[in-house]
Amino acid sequence: MPSPLPASATPSPGTAAPASSSPGSPRGTGGDAAAERSAGLLFGLGAYGLWGLLPLYFLTIATASPAEIVANRVLWSLVFCALLLTLTRAWADLGVLLRDKASMLRLSAAAVLIAVNWLTYTFAVLGGHAVEASLGYFITPLVSTALGVVLLKERLNRLQWTAMGFGLAAVLVLTFAYGSVPVIALVLAFSFGLYGFVKNRVGRTASAVTGLTVETLVLTLPALGFMAFLLAQGGATLVSTGPAHFWLMAASGIITAVPLLFFGAAARRLPLTLIGTLQYLAPVLQFILALTVFGEHMPLERWIGFGLVWVAIVLLTADLARRAGSGRAERRAARKLAAPAPQA
Repeated sequence: MPSPLPASATPSPGTAAPASSSPGSPRGTGGDAAAERSAGLLFGLGAYGLWGLLPLYFLTIATASPAEIVANRVLWSLVFCALLLTLTRAWADLGVLLRDKASMLRLSAAAVLIAVNWLTYTFAVLGGHAVEASLGYFITPLVSTALGVVLLKERLNRLQWTAMGFGLAAVLVLTFAYGSVPVIALVLAFSFGLYGFVKNRVGRTASAVTGLTVETLVLTLPALGFMAFLLAQGGATLVSTGPAHFWLMAASGIITAVPLLFFGAAARRLPLTLIGTLQYLAPVLQFILALTVFGEHMPLERWIGFGLVWVAIVLLTADLARRAGSGRAERRAARKLAAPAPQA
């Protein structure tokens, strides 16, 4: 979401794992499952809540340009990732990933996409377009669905096509409302949608931490070059605006990585349907902040456009829940058929 963090932790459909049990304990007992689900819910709320409140962080460092903020985000994220790799003793895993040419190519593409996303989002928030930025993350699931049709030749059911129709209508209404195509929203939606698609192609060869480390490594040289240019020109607010600003910029590494780790913890404990529902917390918070803190104007036609988007979201969520329920029923039926018949 805002600064949607690397989806290296994003689960593929149906991969949300059940809570693991400690050795020797009965697996999947009711108390254990309930505790794991509660913990997962807290982690999920923490991840999407932090992403939703990210615009407030940008307000504290608004003296920096969007490009400088993104460059610092890359560099400080790399520092934080190195610390995490040390604490989790995952340097060997990173080495294996660095030798995987196919994964490195995909992660390099993902790095470019997430850099575009971060830069666009930062520009939007600091440039008075926070409402449009929240729109981008509202329509991201629609874009992901469209990418599945175009790139993976997936077939949509009637409910999904209806949701896509509402999404297209929303873009047309908002184009009229803004007086032009909502470019910021579309760039955010397509960059993150493609980012998720590329990360899905990487699969489980990269963990949340190793994937983020590789992506930041790919972006490190451009980030260092840009910061060197700013320093040479005397325009780097990192070192010219006081120690408080310096440490706020340095905190971007933690602010980038912590929600990702929370998300990874949630994804291991919660079903995909609940994760899919929680993801809308971030753009909802962004939308509220845009109206209340940033004071952006919402004429009637924009409300209509957002309303159409929200209808599309409800339809997609209902379809996801329906398919998840159908899948659980099929698995229960399969287990019953596979169970041995009682002895006479």
